[in-house]
Amino acid sequence: MEIIKHPAPDTKFKHVLFDFDGTLSLIREGWQDIMIPYFIDVLCETPDAEDRPELEKIVTLFVDRLTGKQTIFQCIQLDEEVISRGGRKTEPGIYKAEYLRRLGIHIKNRIVRLREGSDPEEFLVRGAVRLLELLKAEGCTLYLASGTDEVDVHCEAGLLGMDRYFGEHIYGARDDMTDCSKEIVIKDIIADQNFTGNEFLSFGDGFVEIELTSGIGGYAVGVATDEVRKQGINPRKRERLLEAGADMIIADFNECDELISYLFKKEKR
Repeated sequence: MEIIKHPAPDTKFKHVLFDFDGTLSLIREGWQDIMIPYFIDVLCETPDAEDRPELEKIVTLFVDRLTGKQTIFQCIQLDEEVISRGGRKTEPGIYKAEYLRRLGIHIKNRIVRLREGSDPEEFLVRGAVRLLELLKAEGCTLYLASGTDEVDVHCEAGLLGMDRYFGEHIYGARDDMTDCSKEIVIKDIIADQNFTGNEFLSFGDGFVEIELTSGIGGYAVGVATDEVRKQGINPRKRERLLEAGADMIIADFNECDELISYLFKKEKR
């Protein structure tokens, strides 16, 4: 645990929000390696495009910044970047459909293997199941919110056995949704008249959920998993999460007993 800020002395966590992809699930590992080159290719075709290395910096920056929001937000930003370089305006949903087609090819074998009975642990961040069980034992209500389309989140959470921990509290992107799914979940929790910020805990690897948690006075744990090696810290993730305002950085949940002991004051801080 890399602790940037300790929880407040009066903290008593009741509501816990999880991001899905990269925080719990590794099914979509490598999605940025699909999205970023595709977006660069699109921008390279515009009349006033910079050279490819410069475009890579630009695209990586806005994809990182919007990680955690629905995919359509990244596609909206792509459309704005195209227009600013003299390109033709395109319905962002067209970009999203092509990105999802490419991603589907990338993850198809993983989905097939899970449906055929592969051990879900292969596609989970280390210690995820144990952490969810411990949080349930503490009496916490768990929420799963993702920028991935809601139908896919439900499907993939089911394949991984995650659905039983979240019940009806699983949220993803919908075609009629214009607000960030995680922001909607947080607003619904806040609507509880007895809500206080120090009851709210989040785990995520994206800019959005960390920033939102900090904004309401909750405690944000940045999960900087190296998804390729399935262990250790991804330096790029760590930098992004610290910039977003993470209160703690962890590599995964492999030491979740110690993590829970710390967060729920079972040991002195």
